[in-house]
Amino acid sequence: MKHHLLLSLALLLALPAWAAKMTMPSDAPKSYEAECASCHMAYPPGLLGPKNWQNIMSGLDKHFGTDASLDTKTESEITQWLLKNTATKQKYSAFAPENRITKTSWFIRKHDEVRADVWKRAGIKSPANCSACHADAVKGNFDEDNIRIPNK
Repeated sequence: MKHHLLLSLALLLALPAWAAKMTMPSDAPKSYEAECASCHMAYPPGLLGPKNWQNIMSGLDKHFGTDASLDTKTESEITQWLLKNTATKQKYSAFAPENRITKTSWFIRKHDEVRADVWKRAGIKSPANCSACHADAVKGNFDEDNIRIPNK
């Protein structure tokens, strides 16, 4: 009994540290929202590991088919912030193929029940559009109890 109580307490104490990495850190530079969220959701940095963020930020001239180049100061500011807040938990920090959150093993496992035709719905368009189904995705809240999948 005592062992279970200690384990429960340890898990409760660890939860805020894990949750902090999944939520959007409050110290996000204004440039992150202005630059990154101008084209897509400003993904919480805890969804990828450091190598992926380094790859993404060093390849902005060909950012998933688009030139998203930034001035040196802004690129440095965003890169430093992303690396400071990158994933630390193994399942999130494992290297993501093609630097895509949607190609990570944890993403695929969490979305394995979503049929291919669902991703193509007009209200979703792509697996990368987290906000289509996760209402609080921009805050880093991907709670399964708060999902609504668009019908169209």
